[in-house]
Amino acid sequence: MEEKEKPRLSRLTAIITQLQSKKLITAKYLAEKHNVSVRTIYRDIRTIEKSGIPVITEEGKGYSLMEGYRLPPVLFTEDEANALITAEQLILKNKDNSFSENYSNAIVKIKSVLKSSQKGKVDLLSDRIYFGENQQDEKSSNYLMKIQSAITNFQLLEIEYISLSNKFTTRKIEPFALYSNKGNWLLIAFCKLRNEFRAFRIDLIQKLTPQIETFEPHDMTLKQYFELYVKK
Repeated sequence: MEEKEKPRLSRLTAIITQLQSKKLITAKYLAEKHNVSVRTIYRDIRTIEKSGIPVITEEGKGYSLMEGYRLPPVLFTEDEANALITAEQLILKNKDNSFSENYSNAIVKIKSVLKSSQKGKVDLLSDRIYFGENQQDEKSSNYLMKIQSAITNFQLLEIEYISLSNKFTTRKIEPFALYSNKGNWLLIAFCKLRNEFRAFRIDLIQKLTPQIETFEPHDMTLKQYFELYVKK
């Protein structure tokens, strides 16, 4: 079964782990493993190199890490660990299922590298924190992770959408940014049907299909978008 595409940060981390676990690995293998294009893997490798990790490229063969190089284990202070556990309880109340699941999986990995003296404390803290919002643990969407990936990879999306006025449309959009309002996630995107930026509630998206096509990044910051939106 083909692995679903991961958000970029998760994919970069996985690629580094795979580089550490194999003597030589090809861009084609990584592309198939992470369900992305070979061109995306080339960009990922450049990003990893820019972060200071010594990736060796063997033309026509693949990639490897410099002999003897290993990433040091991650260590957290008690305050950092507590902040992560607090964030976990808040995120579990989030209405997007894909976000909650991925964060919970990440927290399990984080807990595995904590000091023994910290593990009991974070478990205690998990049982002593409660957020009142979304008390029924309602999950109204499952697309946040795919949207995040599309934003960072400038990937066109096709959505089937039902508006608040109950109108159904199919649109192709260029995802730009995300923000949360009153417990609901909203996607800001350039709508090719309307030829302008629109905000879409993720819980109203009935179907989301990533496209092969990519688009040129928009020369605008999120702050500039909001300034333009307020003016309108």
